[in-house]
Amino acid sequence: MSIKEETRRQVFTTLVTNALLRWESLATILVTAILFLFVRDVNIAGIDWQPWFWLVLGGIAEAALVISTVTDPEEAQEVMSREFESRYDLGNIRNRVSRERLKTALEYRRNMLKLVRRHQGAMRLQLRDTLDAINQWIAQMYELAQHIDSFESNEIVERDIKEVPQKIEKVQIRLAREQDDRVKSDLQNQLKLLEQQKRNLEDTRNSVKRAEIQLESALSSLGTMYAQISLLGTKGEVDGTQMQRRRLEIQDEIASLQDTIEAMDEVQRQSLRLR
Repeated sequence: MSIKEETRRQVFTTLVTNALLRWESLATILVTAILFLFVRDVNIAGIDWQPWFWLVLGGIAEAALVISTVTDPEEAQEVMSREFESRYDLGNIRNRVSRERLKTALEYRRNMLKLVRRHQGAMRLQLRDTLDAINQWIAQMYELAQHIDSFESNEIVERDIKEVPQKIEKVQIRLAREQDDRVKSDLQNQLKLLEQQKRNLEDTRNSVKRAEIQLESALSSLGTMYAQISLLGTKGEVDGTQMQRRRLEIQDEIASLQDTIEAMDEVQRQSLRLR
């Protein structure tokens, strides 16, 4: 299930729950129960009223209330906003710089949400679609920040970065002194593996640096995108072509972030294979 689909499913569940917990819903259930238990043997419009008729009417009223809540776009947008921010809790990001960048990204998103609310009709629909794309963009930024955390908190990698060069130096010294050909062959194989491990460790360190740079670049691009969309919004009319172009640019950014995440995963897999 994609991030967007999962979020929408959770939003739908929350909307239904909210509808059932509204005071109007509770009042409907209470009134229906009172009528069912205490209002009997009545004739309404020539109909010999049965107690279970109240349950049917109460069920219809409750269903109408739930449907009106679920189909309310404003309510859905509010719930989606809360679900999104609860999913991407900045308290879970340990790296201070990453956390600050994500905080700024979420501020851009909140301002984008305000922009959506200020417009109606076709412009609102275009902005809402763009906001959905920005949600996916920030989701990838958050995942990249988690990868940075994962690499930085890997004590084994930090230990190996310090110890592997020392091991290489020791093997080279032994290799220079060793006379036995078979032992020298074993030492050469060991040296080859250690040098490969060192290269992978350097790749790991460099991948974190590249991820940090890309996270910063993604934030800059998001800020630029927000400024461009805000400028479009001030015109009071929709420019579908430009908005579509902006969404395509966002998809390119998302793909670039995903490529970086996959590259970090591959570096980590190679490191684990050697270990």
